[in-house]
Amino acid sequence: MRGTSAWWNGNIVDAASIHLSPFTHGLHYGVGAFEGIRAYRQTQSPHGGGAIFRLTEHIRRWKESFKILGFSIPFSQEALVQACVDTCSANKFDECYLRPIAFIGDGPLGVYPGENPPVDVCILAWQWGAYLGESAREGVRLCVSSYVRPHVNSIMTKGKISGQYVTGVLAKCEAKRGGFDEALLLDPEGYLAEGTGENLFIVKEGVVKTAPLNSLLNGITRHTAIEYFRNHDIPVVFERFTRDELYAADECFMTGTAAEITPVREVDRRVIGENGSSSTSSSCPGPITSKLSKEFAEWVRGRLPPYGKHWLTPIPHE
Repeated sequence: MRGTSAWWNGNIVDAASIHLSPFTHGLHYGVGAFEGIRAYRQTQSPHGGGAIFRLTEHIRRWKESFKILGFSIPFSQEALVQACVDTCSANKFDECYLRPIAFIGDGPLGVYPGENPPVDVCILAWQWGAYLGESAREGVRLCVSSYVRPHVNSIMTKGKISGQYVTGVLAKCEAKRGGFDEALLLDPEGYLAEGTGENLFIVKEGVVKTAPLNSLLNGITRHTAIEYFRNHDIPVVFERFTRDELYAADECFMTGTAAEITPVREVDRRVIGENGSSSTSSSCPGPITSKLSKEFAEWVRGRLPPYGKHWLTPIPHE
């Protein structure tokens, strides 16, 4: 269900009242940056209510993404944090998905927007379950896409920049038309990079591996998973890996704000796991993925580990 209220350029308004000019620069060229943030009902808290997970980190990355574009969001970090809380409250959502977005507004329509173009800022909210479907909790089917994540000097990989997601849209459509749940993109050198909106991990003989951040988005759920492994003495290796190493992994999972912790059952019609020679023998999710997923679901709903004590921003009751 979509929220009926939105935060628009400093105020809570009726979401249906927001109208964009067809001369909006960001509409034509994709010059904007966005975030995806989740709020969760606090079932582990004696006070109940809702709270937003790692809101400060998300807002910081959002502002950095816009800075990478060479512009600035005309509101402070503190104002934007409060705006997200207010958007949840206005919609009476204890649990929802938040979409902050900033983009170049109505101005010059050449590629060059000028030195100080108008910037519009909006925060939307809607109720969203499992991003890849309820069955995803038992494992998803992936394919390696024919589309490649661009070189780091072709796109700015550390920003959630609107126009850069066209490659992901193409890859996702290709995957769905082929009967898969999601696509994986290679980097320009042919190593696994990430999904269309998720970071990728594999597990082999008790060691977790994920690609370094060279050409990846610095995922906040990725960071959360890494913190979990470090605090449970599970070794994590940061190095690129090839698709054949992925095929032979004991476990595979993806992380993302929308996807949360999503186990991977199959890649390119090869079943992941120790008995993966048969299309019916997957032991998905594996033990490391399963434990991470269970504990993550508890953290976001109020039972935080000691190192995560600042990860929840409460949504006040009216």
